[in-house]
This record gives sequence, structure tokens and C-alpha cells, in this order.
Amino acid sequence: MPKTTTKEERVVIPPPNLQVVEFHIIGTAPYVQHKFSQKARETMKGNQAAGPKAKNKRNREAKDFAALYKGAQHISEAGWVGIPASAFRSAMIDACRLVGFKMTVAKISVFVLHDSIDKDDGTPLVKITKGKPKQHEATVRLETGVADVRVRPMWREWECKLKIQFDGDQFTTADVSNLLMRAGMQVGVGEGRPYSKKSHGQGWGTFRLGGE
Repeated sequence: MPKTTTKEERVVIPPPNLQVVEFHIIGTAPYVQHKFSQKARETMKGNQAAGPKAKNKRNREAKDFAALYKGAQHISEAGWVGIPASAFRSAMIDACRLVGFKMTVAKISVFVLHDSIDKDDGTPLVKITKGKPKQHEATVRLETGVADVRVRPMWREWECKLKIQFDGDQFTTADVSNLLMRAGMQVGVGEGRPYSKKSHGQGWGTFRLGGE
């Protein structure tokens, strides 16, 4: 019987070339936050648990606007208010469509490192290092056509430190910087941002890179 030989092949996969760079973010327009509050989540959970009985409840509770304002904020375990890290990451991924870079590659190449997590739902947060929120009221039209008043926290001035972890085999530091600039100018973060999924936005949530 003739002998068969197998050729040995060696596959070498290089280790991840992950790098971290920090940016100083300065808001160029108000930032408006809308967290799905713990109370709203508990109410929804209770209604779902009640089943058909929940439909018979017609009593409407009086709105506590101060509580709604506080409940819409992402408060960290340390007590400070932050912006979801995913907001900046999503903005950078969305900005890839402007420069022809594959968004699917960006999803596994660019990450935003968080400073802490939301004390209620564990959302990774980036700390707002400068600026104080004020109560903002807006009249909105619901899908049913009914008008409603919504209360949200608004930062007219805001800043934060953003730590970006990226794949050095896919991006350079300059690439990340330019992509973040585009995200800040053309996409934005928070409610009413230019690249809003539900509307054309209100020009909120834009930012620029600050020098040290």
C-alpha cells in the first residue's frame, strides 16, 4: 500500500492590538437625557404581571414632575450623573457610513471604556465632569395623537473625559480622533441629536474635541 503523507500547516493568529486613547469632550449644544426610569419599569412589570386585570384600571396618577426629572437621569453607583458609554460608541459606528468604513468591522474594533455603572440598571456610564442639569419641559405628540408634557434633564454646557479602546490593526489614533469628531459634529448623543432614529433631531447633543 502506498504511504500517504499529510502536510502540516501552521496558522499563526496575532494577539489583539488593542490601544487606548483619551479625549476631552466639550458639548457644542445642550445635552438632553432620557433614561427609562426604575418606576416606569416597575409599573410596566406590574401591569404585565396583572394581565387582563390591568386593563380595568382607569385611575390616572398625578404626575410628579420632580420625580420624572430625577428618574430620567443616569445616576452612577458613586452618585454622579453620566452619559451611557454606548451613546458615544453608537455615534462613532454611525459616523462610519460617512467615510465608507464597514460598520460591522467598527462594531468589533471600537469601544468606549466606562467610569462606572448606573446604580439601577447597570448601564455603563461616562462621567459628566463639568456642567449641571436643569429641568426641561417639552410638549410632545404621542403616536395616539394625544399631546403630552415630558420632563427631561438638560445640560446647556457639558464636558467629559472619553477613553476609547480601539483595534490598532484597523484604526490609527488619528482615525479614531477624526471619527469621533465626525460623530460629535454630525451624529450627536442623547435626545434630539442630529442623527435621531425617530426624527431629524433638534440639534442637541453635538460636541467637539477639546485641547488640554
